[in-house]
Amino acid sequence: MTTKKTTVPALGGEQSLNRYLSEIKKYPVLTAEQEYMLAKRYEEHEDSEAAAQLVTSHLRLVAKIAMGYRGYGLPVSDLISEGNVGLMQGVKKFEPDRGFRLATYAMWWIKASMQEYILRSWSLVKMGTTAAQKKLFFNLRRMKKQLEAYEDTDLAPDDVTKIATDLGVPEQEVINMNRRMMMGGDGSLNVPMRGGEEGSGEMQDWLTDDRPLQDETVADAQEAEVRHEMLTEAMDALNDREKHILTERRLTEKPQTLEELSQVYEVSRERIRQIEVRAFEKLQKAMKSIAGERLMLGVA
Repeated sequence: MTTKKTTVPALGGEQSLNRYLSEIKKYPVLTAEQEYMLAKRYEEHEDSEAAAQLVTSHLRLVAKIAMGYRGYGLPVSDLISEGNVGLMQGVKKFEPDRGFRLATYAMWWIKASMQEYILRSWSLVKMGTTAAQKKLFFNLRRMKKQLEAYEDTDLAPDDVTKIATDLGVPEQEVINMNRRMMMGGDGSLNVPMRGGEEGSGEMQDWLTDDRPLQDETVADAQEAEVRHEMLTEAMDALNDREKHILTERRLTEKPQTLEELSQVYEVSRERIRQIEVRAFEKLQKAMKSIAGERLMLGVA
């Protein structure tokens, strides 16, 4: 008896996006044990069939992540294609004995591939742009939503200040980036998709399933745990005063004011602000270094 070979569905050409999205739902979500055994087969024997099963079981995760980047005005099919490349790289470098699920590790590769594609495609942000500007580019929409700011208008001064402070960039850069992204436009969820097995429909139709994917739920939980570990480790780069000020200003539900902390340390409010900014920059640098080390070692 011949075992049917697992094939990765193609995206593009005559096969429309909604047909692809429907097709990838057919691949089963692997249990932790199944995933481990397949990963070991690929790691020890370079078993291409095992790799294909690992890839196809995570294609829905790639599609979900791609939907999160649809606001940059690029074809979702292209984002998925780039994300699939990242997924394959993640599978290739995955080390199952380190204890993390593949979804947690591959997510870093998937997002990196999509972000590099977006940066290449947008003329306003080139690959040579500073890390701070890239961070602004990929976090501005999320922060505007948290602040309940209108998507297609200039930001209020207070919102500009908060975003600039949180991301460590000049306020003018926030204003400029917001205006450029407003001009770039958002991809519509009402874009028709035709030719699928279920007939015509819109992009938003595929997003109405509220049931969380098992692999996505596990990945989110493990990523949150990893980020908490990284934050705790990165805090060691700060001295006691910096730790206290940064914690009280940014890591508590009820942040203390500059005035309150200035009284604690008997210095000016401006001095507290300077310490806070410096501490945040040191923390960001340490987090970036730790993330890079984890990615190279296959830990995150």
